[in-house]
Amino acid sequence: MKHLGTGIGWRPEIADAVERMPGIDWVEAVAENLCPGHLPDSLLRLRERGVTVVPHGVALGLGGADRPDETRLAALAERAEALGSPLVTEHIAFVRAGGPLTASQPLEAGHLLPVPRTRDALDVLCENVRIAQDALPVPLAVENIAALISWPGEEMTEGQFLYELVERTGVRLLIDVANLHTNHVNRGEDPAKALDELPVEAIAYVHVAGGFERDGVWHDSHAHAVPEPVLAILADLASRVTPPGVLLERDENFPAPQELERELDAIRATVRTRAPASGECATGTAPDASEPTAPDAVPAAARQRLALAQTALLSALVAGTPAPEGFDRARLTVQSRALTGKRADVVAKVAPELPEILGKGYRAQFFAYAQARPMTGGYRRDAMDFAEQLLLAGQPEDAEARGRLTRWWLERSGPAPLDARPVTRWLRAARFALRRG
Repeated sequence: MKHLGTGIGWRPEIADAVERMPGIDWVEAVAENLCPGHLPDSLLRLRERGVTVVPHGVALGLGGADRPDETRLAALAERAEALGSPLVTEHIAFVRAGGPLTASQPLEAGHLLPVPRTRDALDVLCENVRIAQDALPVPLAVENIAALISWPGEEMTEGQFLYELVERTGVRLLIDVANLHTNHVNRGEDPAKALDELPVEAIAYVHVAGGFERDGVWHDSHAHAVPEPVLAILADLASRVTPPGVLLERDENFPAPQELERELDAIRATVRTRAPASGECATGTAPDASEPTAPDAVPAAARQRLALAQTALLSALVAGTPAPEGFDRARLTVQSRALTGKRADVVAKVAPELPEILGKGYRAQFFAYAQARPMTGGYRRDAMDFAEQLLLAGQPEDAEARGRLTRWWLERSGPAPLDARPVTRWLRAARFALRRG
């Protein structure tokens, strides 16, 4: 596996700071935020300096019941080629459910949700990973995720699940030690036991990130400093095998560059001081990731069973349907609020005019909208639907704000930019009035 070294998650908000940071060997960029034909100048400059750039996908949903979408796979492959990346990464998660397999409305989570550690889910995941591997021009690594909720009736631990995934597919692993800590707090899972069981030799690189605890629940925020328990898990991992790469993730609430550099120094020191002795590896029985076992076709019934289970869970989280049997209802409520909060935050980033127009009422109004309207498309569609629902309800009450929101919606509601001609504006306004009526 390519040696990556020490890296940081590249985000536009800290792009200049990242370019100036000493000792940055590589960066990771969210794949869906990149356009291959118009890569950010900062990433291009980093590449010219020899800094490796790895695209990190968040929307493929390899753990979902459906086969990976060919368009999404092609887009991920295109980004890997445009960046000259040595590998691409994604998550062991599902992000959508419903649709033809369940004859129900498609639903989008807008977030990474855990797959059940069952034989059905593992069979589906293995086939989906193989499909992705065949479509990508470089090796694939998949990441363990953080979770607020646990599936009832699981048949394997996380380490066992990952071990068998690697054995059957040859996929590499992106181990997030912050997510191991999250699952320790939220689900009572022992990080050391997970490290004992998973194939550490299959690790492509490691994520390190911060979060916060509230009311006994750990939130993997990527917006706080890396806590000592996460560094302790990194130290445990580094004592077993030297990871090819370690990366600091930060998505928002960015501190001063000097603080990020201090966190990177702490990560380097943790890996360096706990590195195993030459030739030593505490877990030397991991499967050879280059020789996966022969694949078996996944029965259609297995995909459908998984689809029904995931749709029932996602519907309870985003559409207010009853909680599936065996789930912790209080924890589902926490997860549901977290999903709505993230949805509101992302819509505010995609359409920053909305919180500007609505002011302090934005969040409460969005939560009220989200309770009745689960997300079925992307965030841009969600922003448009939110604005439309407000206007149909005669909101906001302030006439000036309502006028600004109306103009914003009209300018974006058609297939082409708003024509300045009065007749075009009138037709669109008439269409809106008719819909309201």
